[in-house]
Amino acid sequence: MTHSGRRAAFAAFLLVLLCGALAAFVLDGQVRPVEEMAAWLRSTGAWAPLAVIVLMVVHSFVPFPAEILALCAGAVFGMLLGAVLIWTGAMLGALVAFGIARGLGRKPLRAVLSGAQLRQMDAWTEERGALALLAARLIPVIAFNLINYAAGLTRVRVWTFVWTTALGILPVTLLSTWFGAQMLDMDWPVLAAVSAGLLVVLFAMHRLARPWI
Repeated sequence: MTHSGRRAAFAAFLLVLLCGALAAFVLDGQVRPVEEMAAWLRSTGAWAPLAVIVLMVVHSFVPFPAEILALCAGAVFGMLLGAVLIWTGAMLGALVAFGIARGLGRKPLRAVLSGAQLRQMDAWTEERGALALLAARLIPVIAFNLINYAAGLTRVRVWTFVWTTALGILPVTLLSTWFGAQMLDMDWPVLAAVSAGLLVVLFAMHRLARPWI
């Protein structure tokens, strides 16, 4: 291995360690909120699954940390069922928000965007619509709710919005509920190591998706 190659490998190793430490710090701060919310969710009994779905729908209109809810769903229901509930609520909320934005039309936008800007937005949507939406969903650098409303104001077809959202939010949903299922009793060094690897993968995916966003 060349000197530059060794330096690159060492830098990558340090990055993984840093990501692991950061992930452990962040997740450690989420344990108590997840425990408290999980306790509340269990107290709702048979209504708990419906409560998760309803809260995810509400999230499309009232911003709150949906990540906490996803972790909680994983802790209470396990990775798979928790993911199904979170995914279902997110899809319902996204469709409602999309429908509202499309129903209201562009009148609110005309107050802040010129006709040329609106035409430019339409051209961008027609050129990159599906791929851009899918990339934005897979790499959550743009707020979930913002995409819902913005897509409703463009010429994106309903089916395109549905399949890109359904597919795009699935990886993050599964990861979140997996973390929720593990974080309350998993060994922290192991969790930090897994988190570091996932953060590196997320960073790489973000770099690949940037041309489409």
